Amino acid sequence: MRLCDTDIERYLDEGVISLTPRPDNSKINGATIDVRLGNSFRVFREHSAPFIDVSGPKEEVAAQLDLVMSDEIIIGEGEAFYLHPGVLALATTLESVKLPANVIGWLDGRSSLARLGLMVHVTAHRIDPGWEGKIVLEFYNSGKLPLALRPNMVIGALSFEILSGPAARPYTSREDAKYKHQQSAVASRINQD
Repeated sequence: MRLCDTDIERYLDEGVISLTPRPDNSKINGATIDVRLGNSFRVFREHSAPFIDVSGPKEEVAAQLDLVMSDEIIIGEGEAFYLHPGVLALATTLESVKLPANVIGWLDGRSSLARLGLMVHVTAHRIDPGWEGKIVLEFYNSGKLPLALRPNMVIGALSFEILSGPAARPYTSREDAKYKHQQSAVASRINQD
């Protein structure tokens, strides 16, 4: 069952679901709550590796990832991150999200941004039960012009579903959870699979 606006507001008020900083109630719509863009970004360095062998030995994959990912880029207040056509970049939500073991979240991009070619989450839009941290966004500009993205702009919306029961293995309790408590644009950790 997907939560409606009154249940989202109640779950936030009761601390069942947490978004920090908490958006005000005007950001809660029929079945979603708006989330904003944070200031942490990462991009891929061009031509720094011939390929990434995602199924290769862990040490080699880690070395390839280190070659292709930039250091964290922090965008200051009033500044913009320019996402050029055909470029994939990582960013975060401004809000840190905490879900209980019986709630799953879903991140959707904004239609108005999609109509300009911005994909907010290339594939990973599920927020697992027990998740805690900022959501990393996988931006891709499929449009024809660069897009100026500014911290604090509304970038997407979260919806929530109640599971049939609490998950036996919520995200933050799993030893193999690679992105626990992330607060920045963390690069791929596929080498930890």
